[in-house]
Parts: sequence; structure tokens; C-alpha cells
Amino acid sequence: MPIINMDDKILLSHGGGGKKTQDLIRHIFLEKFSNEELNELDDGAVIGDMIITTDSFVVNPLFFPGGDIGKLSISGTVNDIVAMGGTPLFLSAGFIIEEGFPLEDLKKIVDSMSNEAKAVPVKIVTGDTKVVEKGKGDGIYINTTGFGKKTLELGLERIKPGNKIIITGTVGDHGASILLSRNQFEIESGLKSDCAPLYGLLKSILSEDIKFMRDPTRGGLAAVLNEIVRKDWGIEIFEDKIPIREDVKGICEMLGIDPITMANEGKMVIFVEGDRVEETLKTLHMHPLGRDASIIGKVTDQIKGRVVERTVAGTTRIIDMPSGESLPRIC
Repeated sequence: MPIINMDDKILLSHGGGGKKTQDLIRHIFLEKFSNEELNELDDGAVIGDMIITTDSFVVNPLFFPGGDIGKLSISGTVNDIVAMGGTPLFLSAGFIIEEGFPLEDLKKIVDSMSNEAKAVPVKIVTGDTKVVEKGKGDGIYINTTGFGKKTLELGLERIKPGNKIIITGTVGDHGASILLSRNQFEIESGLKSDCAPLYGLLKSILSEDIKFMRDPTRGGLAAVLNEIVRKDWGIEIFEDKIPIREDVKGICEMLGIDPITMANEGKMVIFVEGDRVEETLKTLHMHPLGRDASIIGKVTDQIKGRVVERTVAGTTRIIDMPSGESLPRIC
């Protein structure tokens, strides 16, 4: 039975970063676009000594605690370059704007993009603007393409048993803040999105001790670890080591959502040489964006092809790839 039925239609879950997204990529796009660079299915492509990555942003609402679609568009693309071991240099920015969209809101979004780009720093060097009829564009969509210089060789092939796994901070903040900002549950909270470009945090740790990095956006930590795990080794994480804010825990418990499946937009999962992990962690703690960084697990050949979690109750559970993002339109 085929995984993709051509009589089916696209669902919101196909854009959620989980199993349905992976099926769509592998059985629709890769079948026609297959090439050496694309088949890596990484956060970007390495062309010579340059990294290129692209991303589109459709978040709802456009403005949320801790950021907006403009800040998100810069952060997300910069973080993909950094995850590939690169130094961000240039960005393009494409805008699809709905007729009737307030110019004041557009200016706020552009201001956010400018501020974040300058803080990295990275230059926005080209772009495009299209306007669609009222009712056809949901306000504004943004696409950004990033270019960076590769400064460190990272890759799945460098991961091996004995490597330790770090998350640079609390998980689920972005997904939970977006959920609350939609005002569906009448919950008051001071929670903010973790949306942030991570080059300033991570440039100080980029060395041969770092084996691999990826930002846990759609599908959260669970999706990323399942994308990474290989048949020759497995991943073991520890529930009590994963940093989660109490308000995020409360929201997830109320709605029956696992926090490790919630999206993040300012965190990085880092695979580190085992005997260097404490030094890496100490360096991360010195930066404001890394003060909650934690060693959450390890790579092991005692488990193969799976991600497992040791719970606080002393039991073990298998962490599967989410079928789709539980909350659509989060980035």
C-alpha cells in the first residue's frame, strides 16, 4: 500500500514537520527533484564553501508575545545556517501581502526584520513583493533565503556512540506562546516565544568537539531526534534533564500535548564529544540565550534505531516521530 495516495489532499498536518511532512518530501518532492545535495535532507545545502537555506513563514497570529513574523523570518533562517556550521552573511526577503493589509503593521514587521538582521549581523541584499486580492493571503507571508560561509564540518556521519546531547534551553516556549496568543482558552500567562537568532550564542562553541546541530522547530525535540537517529545506534534522553517551564508544562498537561513535540524558535540540539560536553555547557551558560542549557541524553549502541526516554518514574518509553504538528501555523 503506497504511503502517499494520489487521491488524497494536502492537510495542515503535512506542514507540521512530523511523519506526514517526511512522507510528502520523500514521496512527492524527492522523486522528481532528487540530487546529491537535496538528498541529504539537511537544514540547508552546502555548495562549495557556501551554505544556502530557505524558509517560508505563515505564523498565526502575526504578532505574538516575544516576537512577530518579521523577527521569526530572520531568526529561523539564520539558525538554519548556524545549524549547518556556517557564518550567516546574506539574506533575501520575499513578501506576499494581502490587499488591505495595514501599512503600520507592515512597517512594524520590517522594523523587526531590520533590527534582528543588524544584531546578527547579516545583510538583506535582495527581495520581492507580491500583492494578492483581499481574502486570498491571510495578511502576509514571508520567505527568506539565507547564504552563509561554512566554517565547521558538521554532519550525521560524525555522530557516534558516546556523544552527549545538549539542548540550549527550555523547550516548547514558542509553540505554547503561539497557542495562548490565539485566545482560544482564556489563559493568562507571561510566557513569551523563544524566537531568537542563535549565532551570537553558538559561534563561541563551534569547534571539532561539536558533531552535529539542528534547531527543533516544527515537531519539537521529538521530531528532530527521530530525524537524526540511525539504525546502527540509538538515542537515550532523560525526562528529568529536559528543561521545561512550569507554565508550558501546565498548558501541555491541560491539552494533552507532550512538551517535547512543541515547536521552538530559539533553541538548538547539539551533539558533542562526550569528554568535552561539560566545557561546552559551561560556555553556553555564559550567554543569556544559553543559561538554561542542559545535557539531556546520549548516543548509545545499546539501543539501535530508536529514541527512548528514561522517565522520572524509572520506566522507559519510546519517543516516536510525531505524525504532524499538534498546532498548525506556528512558524
